[in-house]
Amino acid sequence: MHERNGQQNGHSALMTPAGLTRDILSRHQETGNLYRLALGVFGVLLILGIIGFVMRLGDGINNPRFWGYYAAMFSFILTTAMAAPMVAIVPRMAKGHWRRGISRPAELFAVVGLFNLLVFIPLLWVLPPLSDGRRSLWFWHEGEVPVFSPHIWASLALGALVLTGLALLYLSSLPDFAAIRDTATGRRKRIYGRLALGWLGTSKQWNMLYHRMGMTGSFYFMLLITVHFLIAVDFAMALVPGWIDALYPATHAANSLQAGVATVMLAMFFIARFGPYKRYIGLDQFWGLGKLMFALSLLWFWFWFSSFIILWYGSKPSQESVLELLMVGPYQPAFMAAFVLLFIVPMFTMMWNRVRRSLWGPPLLATSVLIGSFFDRIRVYVPAYQVAADEDKHELQAIPVANMPDVADVFIMLGIIGGSIFVYLLATKVIPAVNLWEQKELLLYSVHKRFHRTEVHIMGKPD
Repeated sequence: MHERNGQQNGHSALMTPAGLTRDILSRHQETGNLYRLALGVFGVLLILGIIGFVMRLGDGINNPRFWGYYAAMFSFILTTAMAAPMVAIVPRMAKGHWRRGISRPAELFAVVGLFNLLVFIPLLWVLPPLSDGRRSLWFWHEGEVPVFSPHIWASLALGALVLTGLALLYLSSLPDFAAIRDTATGRRKRIYGRLALGWLGTSKQWNMLYHRMGMTGSFYFMLLITVHFLIAVDFAMALVPGWIDALYPATHAANSLQAGVATVMLAMFFIARFGPYKRYIGLDQFWGLGKLMFALSLLWFWFWFSSFIILWYGSKPSQESVLELLMVGPYQPAFMAAFVLLFIVPMFTMMWNRVRRSLWGPPLLATSVLIGSFFDRIRVYVPAYQVAADEDKHELQAIPVANMPDVADVFIMLGIIGGSIFVYLLATKVIPAVNLWEQKELLLYSVHKRFHRTEVHIMGKPD
């Protein structure tokens, strides 16, 4: 079978396994001035976020109105970084060679999930218990169901998602830990020796690794959908009187796939452009992710329209008030920004091969998708927390004016984004940002042969 695999395969096929090991591990140990500068900048943003959080505590943790932007940022990281490992899971199941250069950058976002789990903890105090009489997915009767059922199940699901993502990252890194162990000396050798868990690369170990990674990836996908369902229902929809939409939890989850692809696209661009791994990330990776992002942009419109048409066509007063709150009222600018950046821009640009098959087009459109996802989460969570204390549990009595961010909100938004990138950068110094064993495995499927007057590159597919 012939498969064009771009710059990555052209370089990898000409190298030996030992040469790949030396090259990737030497690049992994590089720490340039640009890396240290980025670490310092995003570390400062994280500190600003902590300051903003302390300022917000002064307004009271029991008043949801002050925590809309905080909840929106938690959801934004859930939508983007915590969906990013799916970019490694799905193409690996499909046995595509193009994903080998980007599977590790995608899996590394599992570490950001641990950071987002810490961000989630204050929301457990902000969300009112069921005893307050608020609307909820859970049928609560005093003495039968705990009043904190939404808190309990969301916490368990999110914790399981984070642990599964970390397990997937660790399993994928075992052969690389062993490679570092075999080439390092002193303390570094002892640390990676413990992390490698006695990995020797036997056939039994490889079979177990493949099976465990497959099962872990499947569980990660199921848990990701579960977490989005619980968060969308209990931490957004249930807070808005009259918002009844059976499709929105699925919409919340589907949107994360688009944002997850965009997140990996930008990470891949910066690793290739400013990091030391340009040799292993080429045009095929941008092209492959570009096609996924284009398809998921169409899917975003389908999910949005399916929810919108039910609320609009029903035209009940409660439904009209929800539409006015979330789309056509005070938060219309945020909705229009999301609509344009998540659908219009990708739709009418990535249909062109010249844009999709370039090194600059997909990253720019990924930026558009991430900004659109940011506004989409703002226009849902900020108004939801603004009306969470509405006395009428079945219909909004009045549409409030837009809740504009104050200094604490700005610090929190910068801090959560900066903290996520800061944690990701730290993780790249522990685990190589390019998967070494998958690059070495690629050599087994790659060969150059003479064909008449030229030379062709032949790629095999795993069974």
